Amino acid sequence: MSAESNTFAATGRRKTATARVRITAGTGKFTANSRDFETYFSHENFAKDAYAPLETVEMKDQIDVVANVHGGGVAGQAGAVAHGVARALEKMDSELRAPLKKAGHLKRDPRQKERKKAGQPGARKRFQFSKR
Repeated sequence: MSAESNTFAATGRRKTATARVRITAGTGKFTANSRDFETYFSHENFAKDAYAPLETVEMKDQIDVVANVHGGGVAGQAGAVAHGVARALEKMDSELRAPLKKAGHLKRDPRQKERKKAGQPGARKRFQFSKR
């Protein structure tokens, strides 16, 4: 819990993106890196992904979200913000844990980019085989 008693902070991660999220009771104002969610996340689906936990618990118009995001791309950052929002909501009210967990918002998505292996053009791809 932060210095203010009604501010709750949490960290969310997805791929290589990290989001530091602060939520407060308010009117539904969403900002990411000092920009509005709709303008920061280039496609509307990414913005929807970012505030999906709030829609799950039906508190989209009652909570203000301020997120600092870095690393990764737009999709990873949206997922990181969603993860951070879900964790902050759980800190705010432990009753919300069950619906957030059921919707899968509290689980950190473990999928990462697989490393490229030596002697191959990619992680799994092989160079073309030539018999002759």
